[in-house]
Amino acid sequence: MRLRVLYHDHCFDGAASAAFFSRFIRGTFYPDAAFQYTGMAHRASQIFEDSLFDGDENAIVDFKYSNNEKLTWWFDHHQSAFLSPEDARHFLQHPSPKKMYDTSFKSCTNYIRTKAQEIWGFTAPDLDDLVHWANIIDGAQYPDPRTAVELGAPAMKLTLVIEGSKGSDTVQQIIQFMQRMPLEEIVMQPAVQELYKPLYERHLKSLAIIRDQADETGGVITFDLTGYDLEGYNKFIPYYIYPKGIYTVAVSPSSFRTKISVGSNPWAPVEPRHNLATICERYGGGGHARVGAISLEPGQVDEARRVAAEIAEELRT
Repeated sequence: MRLRVLYHDHCFDGAASAAFFSRFIRGTFYPDAAFQYTGMAHRASQIFEDSLFDGDENAIVDFKYSNNEKLTWWFDHHQSAFLSPEDARHFLQHPSPKKMYDTSFKSCTNYIRTKAQEIWGFTAPDLDDLVHWANIIDGAQYPDPRTAVELGAPAMKLTLVIEGSKGSDTVQQIIQFMQRMPLEEIVMQPAVQELYKPLYERHLKSLAIIRDQADETGGVITFDLTGYDLEGYNKFIPYYIYPKGIYTVAVSPSSFRTKISVGSNPWAPVEPRHNLATICERYGGGGHARVGAISLEPGQVDEARRVAAEIAEELRT
């Protein structure tokens, strides 16, 4: 039995979801299953090609829905889970006990754990810490900006490697580690340490760059990272620098997209009242109520700046 797992790449919750799902499948259905992983990234033109679904069973975790008939399993918790109204209708018209969607969960990892136990009686107590940190990281449940930015906990160090590594090989190795190792042991693996050290130096550099580039007006922190290759920066740095800021709107180009990140301060002195996923959906993006993003084609920096300025102005009002 061969299972293909499509997961949200360069995301702690995406990796943890793939790891927990794999343990669940092995522990409940196919003890000798062989798993192959494909990292998925949000792009301006998101298409699920048939070739992605090449397993005996195929799963998507922590990423958008596909109406491909070869899809067996789906778990997601994002408001913007469907590429089109047609996909949403397909999901409703073709119900499956193995395809699930619930935006009330802070992390997809916890969603998978909850449903695996409720429906199939599967538990994995040794992965409780993994689920705990997936909830904190994906749900922005940190006690303060310092915890999120200064990277004291093993899970935070691992997040830096997951978000900052190039390609998908490292993340997929970490997915394998997550299934059988505690987080502090994963961080100490030589391959992870080799990547962590330069990425930490880059993290410190990104902190300095954002401090220099960012401006806060009317509760909205804005900055443009064009030319800095910092798409994978820590998303809580703006609130570390401007603790009274309520929202962040940032432009960060990369090789495969021009990204507009829109976020809200988990520690804001005023409760954020805008649904950021809804705002981003108007421009072809999506996300959660408190954090969202828009992906334009590579090179569309001027358009990204226009959209970012428009969103920033809306958030200020």
